[in-house]
Amino acid sequence: MVDRFKKILTYFIFLLLVPVSLFGLYTWASLSWVYSSGERAGYVQKLSQKGWICKTYEGELILVSMPGTQAEKFFFTVRDETVAKKINLTVGERVRLIYEEHKGVPTTCFGETSFYVKDVQLLDDTKVGK
Repeated sequence: MVDRFKKILTYFIFLLLVPVSLFGLYTWASLSWVYSSGERAGYVQKLSQKGWICKTYEGELILVSMPGTQAEKFFFTVRDETVAKKINLTVGERVRLIYEEHKGVPTTCFGETSFYVKDVQLLDDTKVGK
C-alpha cells in the first residue's frame, strides 16, 4: 500500500513539475530573446503603474508625424523602475523611447504590451530640423 502511494505521489509530482518547468522555460525565453528593437519619438501622455502581483509601468506615447494629421498612440511597458522615473520627469516633453519587442510573452503579468522600454532621451526641439 505504501509503495503504491509513493508511485502515485511520484507521478503526481512529475505531472505537476514538468508543465510548470516548461512554462517557466518558455517565459524566460520569450523575455530574453528580442524579436525587434527600435526607437519612437513623441510626447509621453501617460505612465502608470499597474498589476496585482507583478507591477509594471504602462504608458502611451503620442506620435505626431505632421501638423494637422491624426496623432497615433504607441503603447509601451516599462519593467525597470529607474527608467520609469526618468520617463516621469519628461512627461509632456518631446522624447525618444528606446525599446525592445518581445513576442509570445505568455501572460500580462510581465506587461500589457510586447514593447518594453529600455531607455528614454529628451529631445531638444531647437535642434529639430537643423
